[in-house]
Amino acid sequence: MKIRSYNQYCGLAYALDIVGERWTLLIVRELIAGPRRFTDLMDGLPGISTNLLSERLKSLEQQGLLSRRHLPPPAASTVYELTALGRALEKTLIELGKWGSQFIPTSPEDAALLNVSSYALTLKTFFRPELAQGVDETYELHVDDEV
Repeated sequence: MKIRSYNQYCGLAYALDIVGERWTLLIVRELIAGPRRFTDLMDGLPGISTNLLSERLKSLEQQGLLSRRHLPPPAASTVYELTALGRALEKTLIELGKWGSQFIPTSPEDAALLNVSSYALTLKTFFRPELAQGVDETYELHVDDEV
């Protein structure tokens, strides 16, 4: 698969060559929460086609941002997970989420757009560590049948 390029000697241009295609950063968002099966990714990304998801996963794997792992029986399935290079995007996604949050409508019209991964990244986006000093608590987020 040939990667389109901006052909500019600039860190931002090179980054966008790798993660700038539609759906790519949302796939990374889903995988920040941990390994996911193909069907889990399809469920977490309503609107993406199976062909496009396959293409993006292959590209991310070729770029070294994710890897495939085959689980032994009884699971016997393949999961996709971020490499250290892919996980390094988390802070960038949080900052981009902070910037983008100003455009979020106050009442979502389609609840299908809300899932655990998007909630989790939104919580990280708004978390202010300076206000949580000395607090030692654990929370678990449940949305429908997702944890």
